[in-house]
Amino acid sequence: MRLVLRIGGSVIASPVDSVLIRKYVDLLKDLKGKGHEVAVVVGGGAQAREFIEVAKHLGLDGRAQDEVAISVSRIFAQLFLLKLGALSCIAVPSTIGEAAKCLNDGKIAVMGGLKPGMTTDTVAALIVEKVNADLLIKVTDQQGIYDKDPKKYADAIMLERLCFEDLTHVFSEDKHKAGIHQILDPEAVKILKKGRVKVVVVNGFEPENVLLAVKGEKVGTLVMTCRERHYNNANLCS
Repeated sequence: MRLVLRIGGSVIASPVDSVLIRKYVDLLKDLKGKGHEVAVVVGGGAQAREFIEVAKHLGLDGRAQDEVAISVSRIFAQLFLLKLGALSCIAVPSTIGEAAKCLNDGKIAVMGGLKPGMTTDTVAALIVEKVNADLLIKVTDQQGIYDKDPKKYADAIMLERLCFEDLTHVFSEDKHKAGIHQILDPEAVKILKKGRVKVVVVNGFEPENVLLAVKGEKVGTLVMTCRERHYNNANLCS
């Protein structure tokens, strides 16, 4: 299977969790050993947002704020790359093309952000599109996607399955802004809606959830095109 793993900064970088990073490196080695082709996109989390605030206080514009956040995410990507050693490419890819070449060369591609105005979610979506990935797995600090923010509402319900069109009813942001923090970036959703690749959103504090998603087992929230959706009581749409 060819898959893209999007590791949220809220999981490994808020605060920095070296133990969890090591577990994900071991997970990537395991997936590679089982014959899967994997591209990884890492976010900067709270660390990136802290530097965005510093940039704001310095009077820097949105583009500069994005550039700072991108630099932070690429540092985390470099940590993965260095720990993976020969299993990964020599340097953190700076373009989608470089990431695709790394993957096609039989390596694990690990990258962070690319350019201002583009979140790491969008980077992951573009890689999915470029390499014709079979699956995108997003690991976050929540169990999956909820009908409303579970950190604000105690009665929030996790949705087991929904289609891309449903996401506009769930997310609070519909366009990019520096430091955006929601399960899937709106620009990434637009890209993913054009394809038929399935997306699984899982709790990233339990790396084994990624293996369950790869095996096709029931875990987190499954997002798909409406044509593929199987209705059940957990769906947002009727």
